[in-house]
Amino acid sequence: MKLDDLLKNTGEWLRGSGPDSDVVVSTRIRLARNLADFPFSNRASPLQKGEIESLLRDRLLRIDNGTRFSYLQVHSLNHLDRQFLVERQLISREHAASEGQRGVAIEPQESRSIMINEEDHLRLQVLRSGLALEEAWQDIDRLDDLIEQRVNYAFSEEFGYLTACPTNVGTGMRASVMLHLPALQMTRQLEKVFRALQKINLAVRGLYGEGTRASGDFYQISNQVTLGRSEADILREIREVIPQIIDYERKARATLLKESRPTILDRVYRAYGTLRSATLMTSDETIDLLSCVRLGINLHLIEDLTIPAVNELFLLTQPAHLQKMQGTVMEPEERNAARANFLRLRLNRN
Repeated sequence: MKLDDLLKNTGEWLRGSGPDSDVVVSTRIRLARNLADFPFSNRASPLQKGEIESLLRDRLLRIDNGTRFSYLQVHSLNHLDRQFLVERQLISREHAASEGQRGVAIEPQESRSIMINEEDHLRLQVLRSGLALEEAWQDIDRLDDLIEQRVNYAFSEEFGYLTACPTNVGTGMRASVMLHLPALQMTRQLEKVFRALQKINLAVRGLYGEGTRASGDFYQISNQVTLGRSEADILREIREVIPQIIDYERKARATLLKESRPTILDRVYRAYGTLRSATLMTSDETIDLLSCVRLGINLHLIEDLTIPAVNELFLLTQPAHLQKMQGTVMEPEERNAARANFLRLRLNRN
């Protein structure tokens, strides 16, 4: 696989056509798994990590799950290429920054990927556009079964799947839904929603997961507890809560249109105008402005732009993507100018 080939599309999860995609950007399910015959990654020697990576690469490339995996050795990639994969949600920030032999297997549509030698030997991931918990679960469960036919997982009859971090023991599953909640932020209702989520042990994280801030009013909501809970329990808990948040956001949007229409119009059009005319643009500012434009499209205030087009801009204006498109490593100020120029060209051609 050539990384530059990934620039030709944004991945299945960003196509913007899944269920409830006006509010729900994507659904992701991850499974943490380890091999029974090796120490956990954080305890394994460099030699053992090399053996794990070689063994799993060989087994994964033999799997035919409808389409075959391509494989990248993450330890052989430069910093820019690793960051590129992080921005596409194909590897974690921790996987990009860690040491030793490690890799990632990716299917062509980027809906399935598998990290090797992250915190655990294996991190399986399925991504879907919109709210698609059942579809994502069925997909990753089939993939997990295919892998388990080829390797011996570390498993305890008492505790379930054994993982490097105790919080993942049991199912080893993290199910998360990425939501776009600008109206709840504008109407100052988010804190109330988040407090309610904490009471039922659901975590709220930023755009790139744990430890990241909520750029552009995007939030990932996921389970925190795996031990003593079945996969069905975890999915049911999230499935019961997410539709309520979607409903709150839609009602907040309707309230803004009804009670603060001039204000919301001004905010949306200022954001759109800035993106189409600025000569310097930081990554954070771009995300915030595109978030506002995305809201404007969903409120039918902007008619000449689509959600998939905005989702693509979210991705292509990220630092690593921008530099990959330009074919050169750039300093922050150069990136800001290149980003603004890219946005002007894209948005003014519509």
